[in-house]
Amino acid sequence: MSVKAIFFDFDGVIIDSTAVKTEAFRSLYAEFGKKVTDGVVKHHIENGGVSRYDKIRHYHQVFLGIQLKETELQEWCNRFSDLVLRKVIESPFVQGAKHAIESLKKEYILFIISGTPQHEMDYIVKQLALDSYFKMVCGSPKKKEKWAKEIMEKFRLTHKEVVFVGDAMADYTAAESCRLHFILRTHSENERQFENIDCKKIPNLEGLVNAVKQINLKLK
Repeated sequence: MSVKAIFFDFDGVIIDSTAVKTEAFRSLYAEFGKKVTDGVVKHHIENGGVSRYDKIRHYHQVFLGIQLKETELQEWCNRFSDLVLRKVIESPFVQGAKHAIESLKKEYILFIISGTPQHEMDYIVKQLALDSYFKMVCGSPKKKEKWAKEIMEKFRLTHKEVVFVGDAMADYTAAESCRLHFILRTHSENERQFENIDCKKIPNLEGLVNAVKQINLKLK
């Protein structure tokens, strides 16, 4: 038994773009005042990896008392996309990410499972010339847990053969639900959330290849 596949979250794991998303939510709700924007940003940081559709619907309902229609929700999501798309593409890679992906591709099947909308995720990956490294690029609205289960079924992977590399509670929850190995990429927005959670933690992806090797050694 050994690891055969690795699931990567994207923002904050491959590309150092978590701050871009945070500031985009702050800008999106700035017209409603500091109390609202502070509440939005706090919730966003505490719920990384969750689809912007779910977040924006929640923020309007909870902070503004507005139940958005589907067309209105899409308009707000489009505004968010306008704020972040180019900035995400221009964000730097997480330290060690490019080398780790190139190295791991030689031995494992790689996948991206992100909370970013599918069409946007496809575009970003192609713009960054990363599409050749990943067997599938998976985005919202489908949830991460559902993507993980579908991939495992399609490629006949057992839970012991998969590592999920993430930086958000949504990643950890999906991994736990599917009983996958989990590696957390730590940064300033998630350290407090995960301080009492026992999992492998790395500050960047320079240590990822070795972390996967350690998992393999335990499986033998």
